[in-house]
Amino acid sequence: MVNIEVERVFIGGGCNRIVNNVSWGACGLVSFGSQNAVSIFNPQTAKILTTLPGHKASVNCTHWLPNSKFAYKASDWEKHYLLSGDAQGVIVLWEFTLAENKWRYVSQLEVSHKKGVTCITAVVLSRNEAIFASTSSDCVVNLWKLALSDGAGDCTIINLHSLSTGLKPMVTLSLAELPGSTTHLILAMGGLDNKIHLYCGERTGQFVRACELKGHTDWIRSLDFSLPLSLTGEPHNLLLVSSSQDKGIRIWKMVLCDSAGNFDKTKAVNSLAYYIKGPVFVAGSFSYQVSLESLVIGHEDWVYSVEWQPPSLKENKTCYQPQSILSASMDKTMMIWQPERTTGIWVNVVTVGELSHSALGFYGGHWSPDGDSILAHGYGGSFHLWKNFGSEIGNWKPQKVPSGHFAAVTDIAWGRCGEYLMSVSDDQTTRIFALWLNEAKLRGDDTWHEIARPQVHGHDINCLAIIQGKGNHRFVSGADEKVARVFEAPLSFLKTLNHATSNLHDDLQVDVQVLGANMSALGLSQKPIYVQASSETSERSGNEGFDTLETIPDAVPSVLTEPPIEEQLAWHTLWPESHKLYGHGNELFSLCCDHQGKLVASSCKAQSMSVAEIWLWEVGTWKAVGRLQSHSLTVTRMEFSHDDKYLLAVSRDRHLSLFFIDQTDQTSYQLLTRQEAHKRIVWACSWNPFGHQFATGSRDKIVKIWEVQKESCVQLMTLPAFKSSVTALSWTGLHEHNNNGVLAVGMENGLIELWSLSFANSEQDSSISPPKASLIIQFDPFMCHVSSVNRLAWRISTKDDGSESMQLASCGADHCVRIFKVSFV
Repeated sequence: MVNIEVERVFIGGGCNRIVNNVSWGACGLVSFGSQNAVSIFNPQTAKILTTLPGHKASVNCTHWLPNSKFAYKASDWEKHYLLSGDAQGVIVLWEFTLAENKWRYVSQLEVSHKKGVTCITAVVLSRNEAIFASTSSDCVVNLWKLALSDGAGDCTIINLHSLSTGLKPMVTLSLAELPGSTTHLILAMGGLDNKIHLYCGERTGQFVRACELKGHTDWIRSLDFSLPLSLTGEPHNLLLVSSSQDKGIRIWKMVLCDSAGNFDKTKAVNSLAYYIKGPVFVAGSFSYQVSLESLVIGHEDWVYSVEWQPPSLKENKTCYQPQSILSASMDKTMMIWQPERTTGIWVNVVTVGELSHSALGFYGGHWSPDGDSILAHGYGGSFHLWKNFGSEIGNWKPQKVPSGHFAAVTDIAWGRCGEYLMSVSDDQTTRIFALWLNEAKLRGDDTWHEIARPQVHGHDINCLAIIQGKGNHRFVSGADEKVARVFEAPLSFLKTLNHATSNLHDDLQVDVQVLGANMSALGLSQKPIYVQASSETSERSGNEGFDTLETIPDAVPSVLTEPPIEEQLAWHTLWPESHKLYGHGNELFSLCCDHQGKLVASSCKAQSMSVAEIWLWEVGTWKAVGRLQSHSLTVTRMEFSHDDKYLLAVSRDRHLSLFFIDQTDQTSYQLLTRQEAHKRIVWACSWNPFGHQFATGSRDKIVKIWEVQKESCVQLMTLPAFKSSVTALSWTGLHEHNNNGVLAVGMENGLIELWSLSFANSEQDSSISPPKASLIIQFDPFMCHVSSVNRLAWRISTKDDGSESMQLASCGADHCVRIFKVSFV
């Protein structure tokens, strides 16, 4: 076990549900905040490539330097940069080297905001220089100059100016170079006072107020400057697009007037032209006239983002700014707007969106650097990507994107044969991730996707147990309610799984008469849709019956022949609920199933011994066959030994309990021992697959190894203290080394370690040769979670040459599900 390799196979995670969170870089990668991490994904492969640890609070906004707007300047850049701001006001700069595909934490800005950062914008002046602005709910806008390193040198960041915006904070910013001027920049800001504020300043100094633009009647949500473009033969026109919660989009034109030497501001302000045409402002030796170019109406809800199509380089190396604007709204649509050639009136030329009833609109929309793709992120933490396969306006088709939970992931479990990974979360969903084999063969690498969303609930889901043994795929989930729910795989899922994994389950499909499931609008239960009923429904006309609150559009369970997109997942992949398990007095907290698939154990949140009892349920009849009393506070984790003789439970009361389970005739149980295990809450436990040893992990940063001896348990050893609370454990055996194992340890700081454990071959020898433990590897922090690891789970596969390749799945409070490949060479 000297040579060990760990590689990251998959990251599944959702996007923080906040405006300005997503940025599409000139390098083609997309950045977004996922809880405390900055996540990076590649739209070409629909894979999350990495997560960057460094923030201590939720990431609110990210911004690439250069982003897609400045892609025409960055065709030969070797290094790209990323800014990220969080809910505590901290801004971090990252460096990405294209050739090596490596990330580096550069620095944290010294003059940070006192409250959460809400927007970052930047203008890239040259390969070595950029100016960016940040705004926060502390009513301050900071301007910075960034000298980018061209080679070995480091970046330097200078704070140019801090602007106070009074009592109402600004929520959106945009920066641009003023047309005709090589020294002056213009900063537009908008926020809660419904006005757009323009400030001018030199690249090196302070910014001064230029003018205000009035017109919007609600909060201003997004601003974006175009590159200077030529309109009707006039050179040097700068366009600004703004969107608001008043559902409207406005386009403002800034025209270069004569030089400022011939300009009398007081006279201009009092003139009639000032009120008709709009305000005039001076910057350096030039003056500019601002006027409203167009008012664009079409969305039915708040317009959260507007963005100009990125400029492109023509063959003669001149830069061309297309007159095309992308808007994203809470009305579940994104629209592309362009002026008509004859009238110049801005019209909607493309509309894409999400028709699912479960969607609640888009927080932002973004262009790809070449303008042939558009990306939205929505209320459900989800991404939506469309690509243009046609001519100018063309044929926009939805594409695959990464997906995952948008709240803490509380539990995971592998399918019975390891063909999929199931996870549950505080985002009130259960999700299934699987390797899509056909796609993997084409690409030559592991391509995991979310293939189903079996449960969409009304409560945060805390725990999960997949029923082992033969028969159809079933699982039990427990949420912030007093009921455990049992679900059974429908026919549509079994057929989808065949397409994904090529593991034929024809024997199961014969008996399954349920095609999928439907959800009632005001209920929490998922009702089955039967194969026969489904065909009858499709034959009937769609106008029958009345539309009441109790009915929502019927789901159409479909067999997926390629990885699904969000619309399919959210509605058409539900599993029917077969049973409810009543008995607990509080919210469910932990579940586990034995290895034969005969018993399920459940526990709930508890403050007293009577509520903290463990219930045993018989699989199939779903009768309660036992109520095990031992603990006085919440039982945090339970696990059956691999021969199903013992049930181990650990609790908030710092104790462990060991029960003997006898299933020979009728299920009977007996408490063998209850003893104090740790000085703080015990969060995790795990059995040795080849023996009756087990490990416990606690908030006291200690992992202890125990052994069952003569109807009691004895502590064998204590691992050296960890740097953080131990929150997850998973023990796996190595088949060629009997009684040797690998223990995965997950911690509150997000890090994961693997430890080697070896024991004597029999209980008698243990006194002569004590067990040994040694650290094998600490995972690279860039591969790990950025906050607490909630659960770890091993999946083992043996290769043809006899070497073992194991996969370790983990889930955490950072909204992520991760899969690692661990190879012993």
